[in-house]
Amino acid sequence: MYRFLLSRRWLITLLIALLLIPTTIRLGFWQLHRHEARVDRNELIAHALTDRPVPFDTLSTEPGFAVPKGLTWRSVTATGQYDTAHEFVVRKRTDSGGDKIGYFVVTPLVLADGRGSVLVNRGWVASGASAVDYPQVPAAPAGQVTLTGRLRPDEAATGSIRDRAGLPDRQFNLISSTQQARDTGATLLGGYLELTATEPAPADQPELLPEPDHSDIGPHMAYAIQWWLFTALIPVGFVVMARREAKDRRKEAAEAEGLTVAVPA
Repeated sequence: MYRFLLSRRWLITLLIALLLIPTTIRLGFWQLHRHEARVDRNELIAHALTDRPVPFDTLSTEPGFAVPKGLTWRSVTATGQYDTAHEFVVRKRTDSGGDKIGYFVVTPLVLADGRGSVLVNRGWVASGASAVDYPQVPAAPAGQVTLTGRLRPDEAATGSIRDRAGLPDRQFNLISSTQQARDTGATLLGGYLELTATEPAPADQPELLPEPDHSDIGPHMAYAIQWWLFTALIPVGFVVMARREAKDRRKEAAEAEGLTVAVPA
């Protein structure tokens, strides 16, 4: 009664099932790898934020330095004076709650040891009445200051975030030491500093950015388990469908002969 499995319809069904099994297994491992990457990222951030701060220019030593993954979010310090003449804002950035769109305020800090400058993201400010107007920004502290912040790599252009072509003066889409060095001619060490504290503390400053979330591991492990459960269900489903087809065929054959046949479950 299972000769129907050799029919075209059932052979196609079997082929689809055989193709689905390795596909769903791979999808499960893909989600597992995403879970592992998220866990590694969280551990990296946790260690970076709790390690003792080190001087910025001991990590970023030259213009164009590409901050490696292992140093991202590392707590660093820097001492110098703000170069307010080259301050700029970065458009379309959200506040700490993620509800309001505004700007990041970025001011170069000329390092006291004379090795160059570092871009400092001083925090977030709200948009003004017009998107073409420079927003109201709390003034950077005058004189020498010592900063503590999180080391970040230069932001790169993507499909949705491009260079500053066509933007108003002193407004950019990216925080990029390479871009600023090219535009201003200043010696900017690679990467930038995301401000967390200033000594002496200013009376007023932009809204500081919160620590990156490093507690959420996401749903990827659950998705991996779901894919693998679906893998196990594919052959089970095929067997159930085949048995049901065989049962229906036996019943139809018995009715055709005018007999009452007990059909096992």
